[in-house]
Amino acid sequence: MAEQPAAWDAYVMEYARSKDQPWVDLISGMYKDGVMDLPFSFVLARRGDRIVLIDTGFIQHEGSFSQKFGIPTWVSPIRMLGEMGVTAEAVTDIFLTHAHFDHMGSVGEFPNARIYIQKSELLSWYEAIALPKRYAHLTAIIDPDNLRSALDASIQHRVTLIDGDKDNVLPGIHVRLGSGHTIGQQFVILDTRAGRRVISGDCVYSRMQITGRDGDGVYIPLNNAVGSVWEQIKTIDKMNDELGGDLSKLVILHDIERWKGHPVVKELEGFRVVKVG
Repeated sequence: MAEQPAAWDAYVMEYARSKDQPWVDLISGMYKDGVMDLPFSFVLARRGDRIVLIDTGFIQHEGSFSQKFGIPTWVSPIRMLGEMGVTAEAVTDIFLTHAHFDHMGSVGEFPNARIYIQKSELLSWYEAIALPKRYAHLTAIIDPDNLRSALDASIQHRVTLIDGDKDNVLPGIHVRLGSGHTIGQQFVILDTRAGRRVISGDCVYSRMQITGRDGDGVYIPLNNAVGSVWEQIKTIDKMNDELGGDLSKLVILHDIERWKGHPVVKELEGFRVVKVG
């Protein structure tokens, strides 16, 4: 009998929301679509003695990036994990989709975790942040303290640099290079008890980017990106291939519908823990 794939329990951990975020700041062509309150989240996956995060959220403090970008509503990701009985010290592994502050902003809070990130993602930001100030648009959403935390973890031999697509980085966890939003973004494929789930990172903010406006099937790129439109659209197509056209497998971290159809297992100050697998 063939060996069964490793099956994870998976939860979306919502921890912040922005206020009156214009759609057009995120997705191309949405000039007349107004504003929304954008949720921010990461994923907790558990199997046996492994406790895995896909992204980490950010820590809010005076002068932090969350204040710079107008994210008034927030609960500490550490506190959200505590609702699930998980301490920061217990986290064994972290998969970073990309290095923007809202996805790796609390990476330094997990002292025992091994970090998995695309080689091109981490090294491109070290290069970009060293460029003259006139290039600062590229790094507007990068917190230098996060890169320092990643360097500290590298010195402790806790960072694995992934070069492209890789299956079973851990059993039942696979990554795909998905450049466009950033140079080395990756999306994560998770084999759960409820079936395969594709964790978007910021490859897409909305299912409409895959289905097309009015369902015409034409992919819609991001406005919020440092990579090319070409790379973004190729990444959307690559993700769609992994989904096999089944959008029920897609978990969008900034899902404006807040993971509709999945059970809410915890709620803290209006923030949800939603079981997706």
